[in-house]
Amino acid sequence: MSNVQFHEMPDQRKIAYRLTQRAATDSGPALVFLPGYMSDMDGGKATALFAEAQAQGRACLLLDYSGCGASSGDFANGTLSKWRDEVLALIAAHTDGAILLVGSSMGGWLMLMVAEALGERLAGIIGIASAPDFTEWGRSRADQATLAAGETVYDENPYGPEPTPMHPGFWTDGQESRMLDREIAIDCPVHLLHGQRDADVPWDISMRLSAALRSDAVKVTLVKDGDHRLSRDEDIALLKAAVSSFY
Repeated sequence: MSNVQFHEMPDQRKIAYRLTQRAATDSGPALVFLPGYMSDMDGGKATALFAEAQAQGRACLLLDYSGCGASSGDFANGTLSKWRDEVLALIAAHTDGAILLVGSSMGGWLMLMVAEALGERLAGIIGIASAPDFTEWGRSRADQATLAAGETVYDENPYGPEPTPMHPGFWTDGQESRMLDREIAIDCPVHLLHGQRDADVPWDISMRLSAALRSDAVKVTLVKDGDHRLSRDEDIALLKAAVSSFY
């Protein structure tokens, strides 16, 4: 991907990002896309939203978490809390005004953590197969015991040849960041998209998330034949329509 820049964190971590500036005539929120677990800003949904923002003169920020994509660091050292702080640092440094957060899968959990920290800057959030608390409901008791003992768990990867690791540091931080069993202090408009043929994140998680959010302005769209990625042309069109409703 072209036009990649780097933001240096206080500990010298270099976070790769891509930014399109708003046109002088645009007064809408800056869109910030948060990719999923072991994903990056080169994904189909991220690039589609970025291209749409460029074409319409909207501000849009994409990024790779440390240890992912073009950013520096080791994935084994990544945690939700660390990545939340990276997202907030880039938002503070490279955007102004209101923020529209879009999070995919794990990014839908991170989106909630970032949203609670943004305060009055938060204009809205859009979740795509949001996966809050997947360190709990997505892991067997045996896996949790292995992770609690400081060992890494590897899962079969349906999207590539290498197994997908979950490292103990990520799991511990995730367990400390669970959200579904408390009120989530977010009051802005929310739109949750979820495929009912999602083999990775049960669509019931979006229903639980809807119930936990303090906001009453929550819309849930279920795609009966949609999978986890929701990256078909018709899924991308649905996502773009959800984004456009905030402008």
